[in-house]
Amino acid sequence: MESLEQLQKQLGSLEELRGIVKTMKALSAANIHQYEQAVTAMSGYYQTVEMGLRALLRGYPTSGFNGRNFKGNPRLGAIIFGSDHGLCGRFNEDIVTFALEKMDAVPADTTSRRILTVGARLAPGLEQAGQSIEKEFLVPGAASQITRTVEELLLQIDEWRAQDDIHYVFLFYNRHSKLQSYHPTLVELLPIDFDHIHRLVTKPWPSRSIPTYTMDRQNLLRRLLDQYLFVLLFRACAESQASEHSGRLAAMQVAERNLGERLDDVTMEYRRARQSVITSELLDLVAGFEANQSSNS
Repeated sequence: MESLEQLQKQLGSLEELRGIVKTMKALSAANIHQYEQAVTAMSGYYQTVEMGLRALLRGYPTSGFNGRNFKGNPRLGAIIFGSDHGLCGRFNEDIVTFALEKMDAVPADTTSRRILTVGARLAPGLEQAGQSIEKEFLVPGAASQITRTVEELLLQIDEWRAQDDIHYVFLFYNRHSKLQSYHPTLVELLPIDFDHIHRLVTKPWPSRSIPTYTMDRQNLLRRLLDQYLFVLLFRACAESQASEHSGRLAAMQVAERNLGERLDDVTMEYRRARQSVITSELLDLVAGFEANQSSNS
């Protein structure tokens, strides 16, 4: 049996750990709320951009834009969102496995993929699978910093498009889900699916008149598509962050439960050890008293 001093140290350490876990739980819950609000706010902007495209593309043929038939050997670019920190379960492993499966299913050159990652924890899994990372970005520390990261990603995509080097650009992230914390998701950024946008055109317009515009149609379309990509990337980043903190919250809940069980066990052991010490001291006192009585008689 361990000594009382050792058990007291264990209890102190476990209490400190429980305090840390409670703090991390509170931070994760606050961050989940922060990123959920960012997703909700961006949803309204997404609808605005989508309606702009619907108005612009009414009666506009898609044949000049929809570049889904490539000549030669197409190349694939991928943007994968993960985390910079651990303690979030299989968050990074799940998205890496999902991304590799989806990329392998694309009829593109597997030896010349160009991969961007947001999150340092993605690198080991990708490198183990033989995938090189072209550029690694840090995960935004707050919702207010997402825009800067998205702008950097868009610049990289523009560079790919300018070089006419990439035919597909896929976006991989863990989408936040209250039922199961998160689930891996794929969004095809490029080529843009104009067929999907034109399907939206067939929906009834929410007001009695369709808005008009004075800008050059091609120029306006290009700007709306830039905003369309911005929204998709922003939403993916915010969803990924909410998912990361959901995974961490779940991990901390398990840790808190395990710590509680361990604290109960150590507390019980401490009480038994303390009772044993008290009993031993009482027996010594009784033995001493009896010895003293015997010597007096």
